[in-house]
Amino acid sequence: MADPPRHLLAIEGLQPPPITALLDLAESYVLLNRSGQTARDLLRGRTLINLFFEDSTRTRTSFELAGKRLGADVINMAVASSSVNKGETLLDTAATLNAMHCDLLVVRHNQSGAPNLLAQKVDAAVINAGDGTHEHPTQALLDALTIRRRTGRIAGLVVAICGDIVHSRVARSNIHLLTTLGARVRVVGPPTLIPAAIERLGVAVFHDMAEGLAGADVVMMLRLQRERMIGGLVPSAREYFRFWGLDAAKLAKAAPAAIVMHPGPMNRGIEIDSLVADDPARSVIREQVEMGVAVRMAVLDTLARARPKLRND
Repeated sequence: MADPPRHLLAIEGLQPPPITALLDLAESYVLLNRSGQTARDLLRGRTLINLFFEDSTRTRTSFELAGKRLGADVINMAVASSSVNKGETLLDTAATLNAMHCDLLVVRHNQSGAPNLLAQKVDAAVINAGDGTHEHPTQALLDALTIRRRTGRIAGLVVAICGDIVHSRVARSNIHLLTTLGARVRVVGPPTLIPAAIERLGVAVFHDMAEGLAGADVVMMLRLQRERMIGGLVPSAREYFRFWGLDAAKLAKAAPAAIVMHPGPMNRGIEIDSLVADDPARSVIREQVEMGVAVRMAVLDTLARARPKLRND
């Protein structure tokens, strides 16, 4: 049996067995969370630090819940009021975290590669909670778990990832994971929001929603990330929704039982219509949030087993 990984920095490079193992473990945590029996001692005496250099609600809260349900001591570092915001370098921050004897470190950063750098400098197990436009591995895992629970499989499915692909770390992690597990992935959006040569990742590219959604089993909409855009990459919000926003008419092109996903936060009326987002028969957006806690419990559990306990409390 292979040793558990030390960190979770990316989906790229992971093989099907460790991905499936994380999804299977997360399944058990879904059942545990739904039973209400969430008090566990797996991480008793361990310290989990959430270090978020970018704003987050779902991901940070999800990791906080996951850590507490496993019995960890959870600390949320307020970067806006910390020494980091006063000019401290990332390497100095790493030295500080080492002095605190942190066991698990969850990092979100606006620069691609920042979690990887910290992983080289800290003793803690590092989990990438999103870095720049690089990756967001736990989001891809929770998306995969949601898909698998609803459809019963991932291999052979047609998954259409639609919208702002070029700025989306969620898209990159999902492309790596879904293609690794045998899904056929399409990316759909305006040419200005599709990365050059993305076909090398094994995806098909479409610039027309009707063509891109035709027969799709899963429709994953992405937020239009205006804060990362330089210049006018898209027309007005109204024009964007007209051509690339998901409404009932466009969804009708997908498979009859197609499910609708969105990592959040949603821009209603820009990338997705409220009637579609709130459709209980097709939308699994709320289920994605629930799966996030279970997946992050599985990740924390797996990484904690790969490192010795530093203290006996």
